[in-house]
Amino acid sequence: MTHASLRLLLATSATAALALAAAPANAATACADLVQLKIAAKDIGLPNGGATISSAQIATVVADPANPGATKEYCKVLGAVQPLDPNAPPVNFEVNLPMQWNGKAVQYGGGGSNGVLITGLAPLRDARRDTPVPVARGFATWGTDSGHDNKKLAEPMAFALNDESLTNMAYAAYKKTHDAGVRIATAFYDRAPTKMYFYGGSEGGREALTMAQRFPNDFDGIVAVVPVANYTGGQLVRNKLAQLQNDGGWLNPAKVKTLMTAVNAACDKLDGLADGVIGAYEQCMTVFDPKVIRCASGKDEGDTCLSDAQIEADRLIHRPFPYPFAMKNGTTSFPGWTYGSEVQPGGMVDTITGLEPPRFPLISEKVQSVAWANSNGFIRYYVAKDAKFNPFQFSIQESTARLREISQMFDATDPDLSAFLARGGKLILKGNGADYQRSVLQETTYYKSVVAKMGPARVDSFMRFYTTPGVNHPGNGVMANGEAVPAKVDMLGALDGWVDGGKAPAVLMQVSQEQKAPFPTVAARPMCLYPAYPRYDGKGDVKDAASFSCAKP
Repeated sequence: MTHASLRLLLATSATAALALAAAPANAATACADLVQLKIAAKDIGLPNGGATISSAQIATVVADPANPGATKEYCKVLGAVQPLDPNAPPVNFEVNLPMQWNGKAVQYGGGGSNGVLITGLAPLRDARRDTPVPVARGFATWGTDSGHDNKKLAEPMAFALNDESLTNMAYAAYKKTHDAGVRIATAFYDRAPTKMYFYGGSEGGREALTMAQRFPNDFDGIVAVVPVANYTGGQLVRNKLAQLQNDGGWLNPAKVKTLMTAVNAACDKLDGLADGVIGAYEQCMTVFDPKVIRCASGKDEGDTCLSDAQIEADRLIHRPFPYPFAMKNGTTSFPGWTYGSEVQPGGMVDTITGLEPPRFPLISEKVQSVAWANSNGFIRYYVAKDAKFNPFQFSIQESTARLREISQMFDATDPDLSAFLARGGKLILKGNGADYQRSVLQETTYYKSVVAKMGPARVDSFMRFYTTPGVNHPGNGVMANGEAVPAKVDMLGALDGWVDGGKAPAVLMQVSQEQKAPFPTVAARPMCLYPAYPRYDGKGDVKDAASFSCAKP
């Protein structure tokens, strides 16, 4: 064979291989046969008792949200990674393997304190209504319960009394699930995923950042939406706030409305449009002072003003909260929350102040805040390891060693992502400007720490940080006229286009849509790269994205 013929043969073979890798893959083995798959402990990268598969069967998923009758088949696999401690629960997982596979996989993150099996079949955080779920797009997917089952617990955080279960919740369950998922996908398709993504929001966003920081070689791309990065600090400030609220600092819903009115008067027009969305949320932090609604006597004089104790509580919410010692990665404070959208579902009343002041024992999560429900459980189960401990009696200084231990396990604040960058990883970080559950300032602080550690040029080569003003923790926002803030976007598509297509995302488009198929767009705004925010041009249609530009403070 001549050199020319050899070169032609190699080129043809390479082209065919690339085409095969890009084409949808069919299953190489029968779905039902996966129950016979043996996953040894050594196949999983952290200590475990091996994995078992309890069922594997063909199922269907809606192929197109606008056409619910059209479906696609996938192989649904249920299993568990067994613990080492016989008293610890297993790490349950679900793996979904589309019959027409695009060669890639998406691991879903969890939410809250987990304890519910994440199926990998739900729409992704902030996804457009007309976007098919990943399995319908050809991605293999999987998720986990993180190693405990809420239905078997007295309270959601009671799992923390078992050390292995707590470690699983912190980071281990997601690594174990990754390794099991890759092993199962490889057995089914006879080849491993060419690209592996992690996509999570809130607690799942913390898990997403944790994967980039602890296991940088496992994922090609990561989306972290509203991550609870400063996990330990967020719980501590919530506990301190409850103590202040219990001592005269509580704002009832009427006072929260008074606060919102004052905030809007000072900040709503900073972005060029008085619509109830505080677009320039960082600038608002320097413009608004709660003293403008102080009761003249400093005492509680009714719902139209704030007492000195209530102003002190508001400052705790909206200003940095310093720690008496450094947490993981040298973190010395929680950055506080931004102002905006105080009165809306998922706003300040639901998540920070509650319909009633905090009480112990917890009366009802329906009348008391998410913040109190979370910090209450955190202090009793994570820190004190005592279900009967009164969180109102908690002292940070008296629990220094334990808090540092928890911080090392849970906090996703490591600014050095060099290993993730070296393996070619891409990261999309997303924050919501009116998030009272975990604060966009967590993302801002973390992003700035990564830039300070790695330099802006290196960070720009692999990381994008977006924010959406006026949107709460779950990704919803309501404008003054009652209409939804445009907040839905296909970030998986943006990530995949960057990782697999080499197209780095710039400004993305967010929309609000009608709830019925075919889900036409109602309004659109740009999703800007931090520190820019959408600024209205003063004359165009407020529902048209072209009427807004990404302006920097």
